[in-house]
Amino acid sequence: MDFRSSEQPAGPRREDILPDTAVAAVKVVIVGGFGVGKTTLVGSVSEIRPLTTEETMTQAGVGVDDTVGVERKTATTVAMDFGRISINKELVLYLFGTPGQERFWFLWRGLFEGALGAVVLVDTRRLEVSFDVIGRLEERGVPFVVAINSFPGAPEHSLEELRGALDLPVSVPILVCDARRRDSSRDVLMALMRYLHSLAVTPEAS
Repeated sequence: MDFRSSEQPAGPRREDILPDTAVAAVKVVIVGGFGVGKTTLVGSVSEIRPLTTEETMTQAGVGVDDTVGVERKTATTVAMDFGRISINKELVLYLFGTPGQERFWFLWRGLFEGALGAVVLVDTRRLEVSFDVIGRLEERGVPFVVAINSFPGAPEHSLEELRGALDLPVSVPILVCDARRRDSSRDVLMALMRYLHSLAVTPEAS
């Protein structure tokens, strides 16, 4: 009896194959504190099935992970998220989402290697979790944009108030997004690309 017809085809799925027209690939990291929406953003915008390393939160994290403001969260990224999006026929972005808990930050070194830029996701309910994240990017000299992820019931502030609270230079773009929406997440990545281009053209802008 021939079972070959029931076997899954070997190799990658058609939608996972990189377009033949792609000539440039850029590595981008998506960073932020615990529960700010990094996995959601990568998943919403990726044109391929995203790779996630989410695990169910257990009692082992009690007293270790800061879950204030995200008590209902039941899963967490323990290594990274990965996705891909084609900005146009020639430019492809590879997206790497970092784990948010501080105990997993030792993984950031490898994830940041070769990254051209970063997106910092921020939750206005917990601005303080963003301070160390932004500080680490500045120490490494990684260009970044800040995206305020809109959560229901979250405090609303003007962008200038948020810029002051986060101590961001006027040159760093800051925008509002909804990480659940593909178009909104894509706009954030486009803002990062425009910012990186401006730095390449006028390096003093950094």
